[in-house]
Amino acid sequence: MREPMAVSRSEDLAGACGLGLQLVHDHGRTLFGHGGSMPGFVAGLWISASERLAGIAVCNSTSGPSVAADLVRIVAEREPRLPEPWRPLTAADPALLALTGPWYWGTHSYLLRVLADSGLDLSPLGGLGGRPSRFRAETDGTWTGLDGYFAGETLRLAQGGEVHLDVGTFVFTRQPYEPGDAVPGGADPAGWRGVGPG
Repeated sequence: MREPMAVSRSEDLAGACGLGLQLVHDHGRTLFGHGGSMPGFVAGLWISASERLAGIAVCNSTSGPSVAADLVRIVAEREPRLPEPWRPLTAADPALLALTGPWYWGTHSYLLRVLADSGLDLSPLGGLGGRPSRFRAETDGTWTGLDGYFAGETLRLAQGGEVHLDVGTFVFTRQPYEPGDAVPGGADPAGWRGVGPG
């Protein structure tokens, strides 16, 4: 019913007719529904399927603007869309599940969670600042940061010696760093050196 069968155009509203429904393109969104009028009354029902919004207007007027389409636009622009309901994963790789739980960067605690499509979410615990990021799984066994501080960075699971997560220069371990511990992931055995001219 929403497939265009006949097309019509006006100054700022491009439209068509489906099977019993009118179709319009209004302010960048495609709406379906219908308008109607008779002397002294005008009505409209417009729905945006992609945004799951509908506008309904009934007015005591002989003609007028498409109030129902305006309602859809106003709500879409000014009211946040409700998030999709949470659904548990139907299956997850046991190796990924073994990575979930707390990780530490120094003494700062983070939580690693598995997302859909083998993605990961690394977020600070306790809401005390930190750098939350989501990561997309890659075919080579690494993950790429999608947002936040680690956007574009590669997350790797390092298994040589102590298991840790390596995100750029950030090393996450299963236990908080203890004073005097070697930095996980290795450090130059010669220690810090200044580099001067010459």
